[in-house]
Order: sequence, then C-alpha cells, then structure tokens
Amino acid sequence: MTARPRARRRRGTALARNARRFAIALAVLIALPFLLVPVYAVVDPPVSALMLWRLLEGRGIAHQWVDLEDIAPVLPATMIMTEDGRFCTHHGVDWEAVQQVVEEASDGGEPRGASTIPMQTVKNLFLWPYRSYARKVFEVPLAYWLDLVWSKRRIIEVYLNMVELGPGIYGAQAAARHFFGKDARNLTAREAGLLAAVLPNPIARSAGRPGPLTRQLAMRAQERGRIAGAYVGCIQ
Repeated sequence: MTARPRARRRRGTALARNARRFAIALAVLIALPFLLVPVYAVVDPPVSALMLWRLLEGRGIAHQWVDLEDIAPVLPATMIMTEDGRFCTHHGVDWEAVQQVVEEASDGGEPRGASTIPMQTVKNLFLWPYRSYARKVFEVPLAYWLDLVWSKRRIIEVYLNMVELGPGIYGAQAAARHFFGKDARNLTAREAGLLAAVLPNPIARSAGRPGPLTRQLAMRAQERGRIAGAYVGCIQ
C-alpha cells in the first residue's frame, strides 16, 4: 500500500473519531438539563445559564437564595398573575395562551410572548437568553418535564430565586436588597408590582427608578396580585 492511501485512511479515521466525539458531546449537552431537573427538585441550583451568559457579557452577579417561606406571599402571587395566570392548571405549557397570541398576531395585534413560568425557569436555568426557534425546541419538552418532576411550589421557588430583575441582579432577595433596601420577606404589594413590571425587560426597566410605563405596569400587576386568590392556590 502506498503512502497516499494510508494517509487518506488515517485522515478518514481521524474524521470519524472526531465526529463520534462531537456527537457524544452534543448528546451530553442535550441530556444534561433533563438529568439536572430531578437533582434541582431537591438541591438548590447554585447558578443559572443566564447568569453565566450575563457574566460573559461583562455584568456581575448579585444573587442570594432564600426559601419560598422567606419571600413575602404577595410577590409569587403577583408574578403568577402577571406572567402566567394559568400556572396552577397547565402542565408546563399554556396552549390556550399560545392560541391567543397566534390569533392576535393574525389580526395585526401587538406581538407578545406566551412563555409560562416553567418555560421561563428552564430557559433561565439551562438555555440561552436569545430568542430562537431552536431554543423553543428545547424549552417546551423541558417545561413539561419540569412540571412533571417538580411541585408547583418548587417551580415558583426556583423561578423567584433565579429570575433576572435588573442588570446582574437575580432573584427576589437580591432585588429587594438592591432596589428597596429590605429583605424579600418584607416586600409590599407596591414593591411586588414594581418587580413584576420590569419583566420581560429588566435591563431597560428599573424597579428602583421606574419610568411612567413601568409605574403603569406596576399598578396593573399590583391589582392582579390583590385578586389572585384561588389562582395561586397550588403554591399555598
């Protein structure tokens, strides 16, 4: 056998080996979030993918975990009512909300999202912050898996500890300390409304120095939180 065929064979073997390694690495990356969901059902996540993305963008990380019992009940109630009103009844994805968004878009309405709190939680924990159809391919099955494995209380607990509420500010405790100088257990209805109002754009909106639009959204969120009642019974 001449040197040239042997070289071609070696190159082919190396390419095949690299392709296998890439396929294995890709499979691990895809499987890892699904494997971590049962772990995070009992272990508090130390960091999220969103925090790491923001760190790469040059932002710091202000974050302190607190249990749901140490967060004023008005905050989860307000967040649920503004971000995912059917949180207690759907199983990870709210297809009624998706249908409404499609209908509004087809009628020329203002485009808006239909991400549930489970979908936002898996996005923050495991995925990347930039919108794409590829992200939705992972987000939807992960949201179903999360809702199956975790209780509703656990979902809202992790969500409130990992959600970005300001540039480099993650979770209810860090936000309460930064914007209001108090612990999350002492948040008022007005402050809960302001925190809810900065979503989904906590970089442009501020709970500490709200503009006219943020104040208007906060008032709506505060009112929704006030009438939450049975809508948030699953986290009681």
